Amino acid sequence: MFVVSDRIHVNAPLERCFLLSTSLELVRQSLKMRLVAGQSSRPGGLVEEGDRLTWKGWVFCMPQRHESLISRYERPNFFQDTMLRGRFKRYQHDHTFTEIGGRTLLNDKIRFSLPLGMVTRPVGRFVVTPYIASLLRHRLELLKRVAESEEWKQYLPGGQA
Repeated sequence: MFVVSDRIHVNAPLERCFLLSTSLELVRQSLKMRLVAGQSSRPGGLVEEGDRLTWKGWVFCMPQRHESLISRYERPNFFQDTMLRGRFKRYQHDHTFTEIGGRTLLNDKIRFSLPLGMVTRPVGRFVVTPYIASLLRHRLELLKRVAESEEWKQYLPGGQA
């Protein structure tokens, strides 16, 4: 099992940061993949518990298809997506939000394992883990930039948060 975690402080309200993190458009930008199937119960492309999403794209010159379930949703402090189908043996992403002195701490933690156990361990350690860490850092910086500017209004319906 591999674990990648990262955090960032955002000078924006907790609710805004949480909702932006559930924005399918922002997820698409950070993953550089496209949503090919999804069931979202919220307007404006925001996900909630029970939503299933299928993403498709290219990673390491290989076609990828990743289906995930929003397995936990505790607005505005936590949500979790869990892989249902994809290239990983297991993949789970925890998103935690904490208000600290008027700012929001975004803390993301990804746990994953690869098929074939020890055979793929070096690939996981030296290739996949750095790649996921880079994606995670990009995601957090994108969320920070959007949340701290007026750009957030493009992603949240009705200017909520």
